[in-house]
Amino acid sequence: MATLVKTTQDGRKLEVNGLAITLGGVLEAFELVEVQKHPNKRAILAVLPEATHLAGRVALTQEEAEIVQDALKEVEAQILASPAAINERFRIAAMWKARDQGIE
Repeated sequence: MATLVKTTQDGRKLEVNGLAITLGGVLEAFELVEVQKHPNKRAILAVLPEATHLAGRVALTQEEAEIVQDALKEVEAQILASPAAINERFRIAAMWKARDQGIE
């Protein structure tokens, strides 16, 4: 299930698909970068003053960034609630407990 974030000026859709952010159906990013932490923040803000985050090459406003963050949180919650993920967390916990007890 894809979550539409915005449509770019050239008609491509920026969407969240699973844990990926795609542009026109092609992978663009796996995470958001804050504009304030980007090395080219001055150039980005000169073009889009209201930009707060980047998804790959695409600048996002605060509202658009929140859509991405909410969609990623929802997918992550679904993944963590899956039986396979729960079993993996128990397996890792048991492994760490065994290591703490000197059993490897």
